[in-house]
Amino acid sequence: MLQKASIKFDKELFKRSVIANVKTLYRKTLEEATQQQIFQAVSYAIKDVIVDNWMITQKEYEKQDPKMVYYMSMEFLMGRALGNNMINLQAYDSVKEALEELGLDINVIEDQEPDAALGNGGLGRLAACFLDSLASLGYAAYGCGIRYRYGMFKQEIRDGYQVEVPDNWLVDGNPFELRRPEYAKIIKFGGWVNAYVDQNGRTVFKQEGYQSVKAIPYDMPIVGYGNGIVNTLRIWDAEPVECFSLDSFDKGDYQKAVEQENLARNIVEVLYPNDNHYAGKELRLKQQYFFISASVQEAVAKYMRNHDDIRRFHEKVTFQLNDTHPTVAVAELMRVLMDDFYLTWDEAWEVTTKTCAYTNHTIMAEALEKWPIELFSRLLPRIYQIVEEINRRFIQQIQQRYPGNQEKVRKMAIIYDGQVKMAHLAIAAGYSVNGVARLHTEILKNQELKDFYEMMPEKFNNKTNGITQRRFLLHGNPLLAEWVTAHVGNDWITDLPRISKLRVYADDEKAQQEFMNIKYQNKVRLADYILEHNGIEVDPRSIFDVQVKRLHEYKRQLLNILHVMYLYNELKDHPEMDFYPRTFIFGAKAAAGYRNAKLTIKLINSVADVVNNDPVINGRIKVVFIENYRVSNAEWIFAAADVSEQISTASKEASGTGNMKFMLNGALTLGTMDGANVEIVEEVGQEHAFIFGLSSDQVIHYENFGGYNPMDIFNNDQDIRRVLMQLINGTYSRDTELFRPLYNSLLNTQSTSKADTYFILADFKAYAEAQRRVEAAYRDEKNWAKSAILNVASSGKFTSDRTIQEYVDQIWHLDKVVLPKKEEKTK
Repeated sequence: MLQKASIKFDKELFKRSVIANVKTLYRKTLEEATQQQIFQAVSYAIKDVIVDNWMITQKEYEKQDPKMVYYMSMEFLMGRALGNNMINLQAYDSVKEALEELGLDINVIEDQEPDAALGNGGLGRLAACFLDSLASLGYAAYGCGIRYRYGMFKQEIRDGYQVEVPDNWLVDGNPFELRRPEYAKIIKFGGWVNAYVDQNGRTVFKQEGYQSVKAIPYDMPIVGYGNGIVNTLRIWDAEPVECFSLDSFDKGDYQKAVEQENLARNIVEVLYPNDNHYAGKELRLKQQYFFISASVQEAVAKYMRNHDDIRRFHEKVTFQLNDTHPTVAVAELMRVLMDDFYLTWDEAWEVTTKTCAYTNHTIMAEALEKWPIELFSRLLPRIYQIVEEINRRFIQQIQQRYPGNQEKVRKMAIIYDGQVKMAHLAIAAGYSVNGVARLHTEILKNQELKDFYEMMPEKFNNKTNGITQRRFLLHGNPLLAEWVTAHVGNDWITDLPRISKLRVYADDEKAQQEFMNIKYQNKVRLADYILEHNGIEVDPRSIFDVQVKRLHEYKRQLLNILHVMYLYNELKDHPEMDFYPRTFIFGAKAAAGYRNAKLTIKLINSVADVVNNDPVINGRIKVVFIENYRVSNAEWIFAAADVSEQISTASKEASGTGNMKFMLNGALTLGTMDGANVEIVEEVGQEHAFIFGLSSDQVIHYENFGGYNPMDIFNNDQDIRRVLMQLINGTYSRDTELFRPLYNSLLNTQSTSKADTYFILADFKAYAEAQRRVEAAYRDEKNWAKSAILNVASSGKFTSDRTIQEYVDQIWHLDKVVLPKKEEKTK
């Protein structure tokens, strides 16, 4: 990887450490140990190095007392830790050599590590990239989340259907985590609140009759690239306050004996439990309050260990709320300040509103969390009291600003129509509200959050998302990383805009050939993975057309597979037609309770079964669904992709970050002008992407004023009609009713709700035409290579380092921490 070591790496010491770890942990020699045991031993050896830096970093933070951001998120999609830690220590090549001398293969060892099941989609991966950038840029930060035992789920595909099984990622232990019971916190649920007047004449609120659990923090190191900084991801596990009731057990009440343990265990079992029922909703709210209360309590306690005036808390601490899930932090901080430190309401509000900042990640109304008052007030009685008072005062502000305008109150109140609206709470209390791509932020200001923007425009700002090039190029695509470094130097690793120097090679025939050869080798690597895991042979010389992301109807995986069905019809009708071979690669998890999303997965696999086994088309189309899409296989997929499918309905995707990862790895974007696609096209030029479909303005106009009828398209376009009829005529399933819900969602023959909500049929022909442009462009290899190189060269804006620096400069106002040099430490 052409890395210089930033640590003095003692190869012989490292080898001895690995051998000693195998012996100490497993009572085995290196020859007797399993690959998993060797992975653990290597990880502990690397952790030894990290812990030294971790301790130095934390001591320096205590000494320099920098302002610190707590990045609060339900998800942190970290991926594997070993390879990333070695890269950021700048020790990857040295470790690889040491392992080879022990007769070990670093790739085999890395493959033993399960992905940490702490997240699912773009929200969680963004949080992980942000932590990497914060450490690499030298800013003090904690990530705060939950230590899920089983993640969301591990996806298995059985008979074409998604089946959710537990993702038991902790079965062999996590060598990089540290359990920190000394920082445990008690979290209270339920009961009631009594008010007392104490001896000083203050009204004191006390929660009584509650159930409680103990939050135990586990710390994971976040290693900065080459600067010695190690920040912390703190994930909270739940344990019972009283582990086991021997008295109940002895009386034969075995369930009662473990009741407290079960209460605690349920909170941290899974990410996003199915909330199609009341118990699921309650569990989600418990999860959110659990990790937020623990994080807020510890942030305050940490501050007070070195400071004596809680009223100045906001000068040293800021909370960034990653979407609406952590918004209860507003009320929890108020509770701690008033109930534990006896601040007045106004004093507590002053601190809270200078501490909390909110990132909105979605335009979709269903994702702006709302809780039934009955559930919220029963589960969190003291928090509900505080939210009620925030709401009362906020409504007064609305009425003062807009006298007699009840419609404004209806649209903006935090509590209304029997619901607690968490996004409204975040906006009312936050000192900053940001969107995650320029288009997304404009839609928030002009549509979804228009009333809030009109009332408090100074809070709103945009921070276009980014990704860390250290994982998604340096680690994920070492061949391309070495090629980039050979041509423009290695500054891009910490300053991605420097990659723009590649532009001069875009027309260089030798560089083009080298680039396309690297892409081919990465396609061979992915083809081998597909053969091993799917049993499908794909041609690495075909166009690798890839759509990998969370499965949701607005992301329009359905449009993609309907187009594959259309192409298949064309080839069946005209077997002699000139057609460049295509491999369509999908990867996605659907939420367990999301029927149409899961049915789309079944459709993709049903189409694959037919198309992949039809001798008439002679392998010219292959369809692959990669099971259990996650960070570790994503790295290989991004490196191998030719075409990046970013085809969400315009106005629905907040940003996307997969689009940036594909771009960084030299794939061309096929997409709508949605989310960050708009900015990608600005950077690289529209001639180096394939843009199609309705604009966001057109979609919003149809949604507001009507005028779109998919049945008109169905009636007048025989190609589309044929494809849709194949959903229900037995072409892809003997059960002709299996895909009827997808058919109905597009044409709505069985319902009074809107048909084709995400404008799939409206964009179908434009998408098919864009796909024809893709094929024509790919046939011109020189020009394709030029466009691919220019995509890589234009990716500099989309580093999470840039995004974080914007947060620092415009929202958080953190101080950069520089560790003293080694010589200074020894004085």
